[in-house]
Amino acid sequence: MAGVELSLEDKVSIARVLDDLGVDVIEAGFPASSSLDSRATRIISREVYKARVAGLARANPGDVDAAAESDVDIIHVFIATSDVHLRHKLAMTREEALEAAVNAVERARGYGVEVLFSAEDATRSDPDYLEEVYRSVVEAGAGYINIPDTVGVMTPWRMEALVRRIRRALPSWVKVDVHCHNDFGMATVNSIAGVIAGADGVQVTVNGFGERGGNAALEEVVASIHFQLGYQTGIRLERLTSASRIVAERFGIKLPPNKPVVGLNAFAHEAGIHVHGVLSNPSTYEPIPPEAVGNRRRIVLGRHSGRAAVEYALRQLGVEPSRGLVRHILYRLKDVAPRMKKVDEDMIIAWVREYSVEARPGAGEG
Repeated sequence: MAGVELSLEDKVSIARVLDDLGVDVIEAGFPASSSLDSRATRIISREVYKARVAGLARANPGDVDAAAESDVDIIHVFIATSDVHLRHKLAMTREEALEAAVNAVERARGYGVEVLFSAEDATRSDPDYLEEVYRSVVEAGAGYINIPDTVGVMTPWRMEALVRRIRRALPSWVKVDVHCHNDFGMATVNSIAGVIAGADGVQVTVNGFGERGGNAALEEVVASIHFQLGYQTGIRLERLTSASRIVAERFGIKLPPNKPVVGLNAFAHEAGIHVHGVLSNPSTYEPIPPEAVGNRRRIVLGRHSGRAAVEYALRQLGVEPSRGLVRHILYRLKDVAPRMKKVDEDMIIAWVREYSVEARPGAGEG
């Protein structure tokens, strides 16, 4: 992620969180890119117990060797296949890129590890050429391929069509992943479209952190797979919120409160109609129980609050919500909330005391 530098300690710490969360594969780094990534990948390979560890490698011998030397379970070989990348970044022909891909996969397979192959910028590649590349790397020993939407240009129906096409073109035993970027805010829905089309896995990042607009967010994709599609993963759903917050802290990034699934406001309610409904039956305004993803419900008091919210807040503070007290709090909220922006517990307690003084017999006399 631009502007973020993770230390060795950060990387290892995050890997432990991911392993505890139950992810299947942790891409620990790009060993050929720096000594830090090489060390981090090697240490993470030893530190995690459940997840398999992948090391990234460009389609050249040095990168493949560096990944293998990092003790990974999977070598993730990639090369671009779109004409814009081939011409302006790699200065290679299609034939040269295909040969480099096959040679790199064969070299990686020679180390006795699983080989994952990604055709970078697959979604802007010629589909016929893309099929040829995938078939060739599978014949060379890759049992696992990835379809990246590198610059986030896909729509769900196009992603679904592409994944179906590639899925049909390959043997059924080949595993297929999708890898979506969020440049147009479509990463999660494009990932889900890929799953519907037959993808076996989704490459994600916690909180969607990544280049430019980021990647598909782990917590959003997992929640959608479980609660909307009705599929199962190995992810411990109740750990999603804590994992999100730990990674955000390590990145030094403050999450927006309206972040889906794990945000502070993901299950927060202020409007009177919403609060009344959710306190009667949470499913009226909550698509899933917040506890299912390790989050919690928040009833927020503000100028949109109604009687039900005030009564709930007072009971949470151990105060019996009499009609007069509730009316007093509502009056103060309408007056103060627009100017204060935030109403906290201390303010509510102060208003309770204020009402108690005003309601005391003889108060204000003499």
